[in-house]
Amino acid sequence: MATASARQRARESPAKVTAVLSVIGYVLVLGTFAGILPIYPSIGRGTINLLSDAIAVVNTVATVSLALGWYWIRNGEVQKHRAAMITSFGLILVFLALYLTKVGGSGGEKHILVEGIVYYAYLIMLAIHIVLSVVSVPVVLYALVLGLTHTPAELRETAHAKVGRIAASAWILSLSLGVITYVMLNHIYGWTIPA
Repeated sequence: MATASARQRARESPAKVTAVLSVIGYVLVLGTFAGILPIYPSIGRGTINLLSDAIAVVNTVATVSLALGWYWIRNGEVQKHRAAMITSFGLILVFLALYLTKVGGSGGEKHILVEGIVYYAYLIMLAIHIVLSVVSVPVVLYALVLGLTHTPAELRETAHAKVGRIAASAWILSLSLGVITYVMLNHIYGWTIPA
């Protein structure tokens, strides 16, 4: 009964549920970056590299899943779309766990070892990736909450399609830029973690 009532509350107030989930996510990420969540084990360079590689794989698979979900809904394949979007969201939760462990356990972020125009191109791509990641959280959550609490017929009467297009576009671009900057940082130019 508690599950049914929670689903009903989410159905009746998707914006409130989205706001609460967004705040929880932001607090977790900001708390990790600020070092005020001492819940992560200390990790070394090998683990940092392993986590970076795993994150890139997860993000690549999530990008493919999102693109498939977009393709399927445009072709009227609602169940495949739903499965792809839920899969994508699950992968983003895996990404978040890996990423926060990497940042929290290493005490910081990697910095690229390159100069000049490539450095600035990297920074621009990274900035767009980060901004889209931050901005897309409530949009993605709102589309997900609507999708999980309404039938396909009911969704036609909501903002799900419009919000979903925005969410998927931002999410795909953010993930793609994240993978590109990962390749630059980890496989082309090298990196350091500042003291």
